[in-house]
This record gives sequence, structure tokens and C-alpha cells, in this order.
Amino acid sequence: MNQLPILGNPLKSISCALRGLILLWTPGLRRYVWVPVLINLVLFSFAFWIASYYFRELIEWLIPTWMDWLRWLLWPLFGLTLLMLFIFTFSLLANLIAAPFYGRLAAKTEEIVFGRHSVQVEQLRSQAVFSSVGSELNRIWYFLSRSLPLLILLVIPGINFIASILWLIFSAWFLALEYMAYSLETRGLLFPQQRSVIKKHRLSAIAFGGIVMLGLAIPLLNLLVPAAAVIGATVYVADNDTGLVN
Repeated sequence: MNQLPILGNPLKSISCALRGLILLWTPGLRRYVWVPVLINLVLFSFAFWIASYYFRELIEWLIPTWMDWLRWLLWPLFGLTLLMLFIFTFSLLANLIAAPFYGRLAAKTEEIVFGRHSVQVEQLRSQAVFSSVGSELNRIWYFLSRSLPLLILLVIPGINFIASILWLIFSAWFLALEYMAYSLETRGLLFPQQRSVIKKHRLSAIAFGGIVMLGLAIPLLNLLVPAAAVIGATVYVADNDTGLVN
């Protein structure tokens, strides 16, 4: 019977997220990175092209005249919220396309960093490839079912201030679900089980997702962040593993 990994320690989750950027250049991992990077290049370029046309207009529309005195606070808050909304929309599509590559990247990371035997790695790869797309669709449904109410609140004057904060917290939480999933899938855990593991350590998950969210908001760096997040999340999960793969 599979045991569940124990995930904790927010500082460790942050360090693993940053370590993913370093491990991107590890021989043996690079070939699993370039296809997702090219996918991100195309989709993120399109996202920023759209944002450049509508960004300011949307923020001005969200700030009612009676809240002009808070404009200094609302502009950056709503700006970050809308930026993450644009990024999330295209990240979901990019991750759906790149899901099989990320599954293999997670398995290969465990082979190189933790020295799994070749038989174990091949088993991990086959599981990851066949489960990754279906799991990605489940995560997209989870995201849409939770984010739509927040988006409705976001357009209601006054309430949208609180909704923006909740949206940023939810974004960090979902990013942890998204990128930790690939390693958890190799352990035979489906999406409900993945949520069960991660939600027991929400603070660590949100800390990890917050670092990823910050990286996604930085142009050019955001092309590398998804693959780095997969690697970092794999290191974090595997390092806290209680012995799923014997």
C-alpha cells in the first residue's frame, strides 16, 4: 500500500523552488526542458501582446471614482491580479500541451538527483506520461470551478479589493497543486489524493506557489519557470518521501 509523502517547512519549499532554476542546466535534464520552453515562448508572447492592449483599460475600469483616494494601492494590486490572470490563462493551456514532457521531466529529475534505479525510472516515466494529461484536465476543472466566483467578485466595486488578495493567495495555492502534481503522479496518486497530501501543509504549498508566481510575472524568466517549478517540486516531494518507491 502506498504511503503518502510528508510535505512541510515553508523555507524548504522556497529553497527547492529556487533550486529548480539551477537544476535546469543539469546534463540529462536539458533535453526535457526545451520543448516546454518553446511552448511557453509562443503562448506567453501572445499573452503579453494581448495584455499590452487591454491592461490599463481594465485596471481603470475596476477602480470606481469613489475609490480614487486608494488608487495608489489599488493600481499595483489590481495590476498584479490582472497580470496573474493573463498568465494563468495561457499557463493552463501551455501546461496542458506540455504535460507529458513535464511528467518525464519529473521522473528524470528523480533519477538524476536521487539516483533511482533504471527499472524504477522507466516505471515512473510510463505512469507519468499516461496520467499527466488526464490529471491536467482535472486540475483545470478545479481551477475554473474555484476561480470563476473570485473573478465575479473582482468586478464588484469595493469587494474587488478583498477579491484581489484572495485571488493572489489562490493563485499561489493552485501553482503548488499544479507543479507538485507531476511528482505525485509518479507515485500513483490521483488528483484527489494529491490535494489531500498538499492541503495538510498549505503554508508550505503557498510559499512554493508564491515564488513560482513571482517568477511567472517576470518577462523572459517566465519561459523557464514552469520547467524549473516541476524540477523544484519534484525535489521537494522526493526529499520528503516516506518511501513510496521501494
